[in-house]
Amino acid sequence: MNSSAIKTSNLTKQFGDVTAVNDLNLEIPQGEIFAFLGPNGAGKTTATKLLTGLLRPTRGSAVICGYDIQKEPLKAKQLLGLVSDQPFLYQYLSGYEYMNFVGDLYQVPADEQKEKIPQLLEMFELKDWSEDLIDSYSHGMKQKLIMAGILLHKPQVIFLDEPLVGLDPKSARLVKDIFLKLSERKVTIFMCTHVLEIAEKVAHRVGIIQKGRLIALESVSELKNRVHSGNNLEDVFLELTGGTEYASLLKFL
Repeated sequence: MNSSAIKTSNLTKQFGDVTAVNDLNLEIPQGEIFAFLGPNGAGKTTATKLLTGLLRPTRGSAVICGYDIQKEPLKAKQLLGLVSDQPFLYQYLSGYEYMNFVGDLYQVPADEQKEKIPQLLEMFELKDWSEDLIDSYSHGMKQKLIMAGILLHKPQVIFLDEPLVGLDPKSARLVKDIFLKLSERKVTIFMCTHVLEIAEKVAHRVGIIQKGRLIALESVSELKNRVHSGNNLEDVFLELTGGTEYASLLKFL
């Protein structure tokens, strides 16, 4: 397997006259927890869709564990998992049926499914609702069910768009601990988030995108050193993206 889990070359996506992602060049090694940050509309979700094959690029390429996501989509997608900020699930399956569906889709052996599914549902505190229809689940429960399904088929790269949205504090802590454990096992985590605290605590490196362009790609400590006013990642992020320009308007309040 290629030592780079994710590699992009001049990855670009245009929607008419709007360039949502502009010449994105990334190389993310196996086992890295990578936080992809940016203001609303910066291009984070579009980039994630390009990396996971949900959108076709206008130009450039994205490679997952050595497989071009456009040229060899089945091989690439077999190795990745995706947790969207708007989880799509089959509403009229039960939680347990969904887990079986995921296991069959990714050819997880039946005996392994029988052993691991109850363990995963219990870990995410979904066991008591495993026979209920997903239609009755809260947003946070759906997020946890998707995460459980991903852990069942053991991908090499996991993409997450706002992974902690809707989770209670206990579940959020569990997910962060899972990220760290997976990283130790050389699973790569690509995480889009506005929760800068989690990026600061768990990410090995941070990429900041603005208006479709990557404007920073460093560790948190390197970013703090470069931006001298940065006491924390929030300060750094706001300075690099112009997020403090509203300050002069506060006098009107």
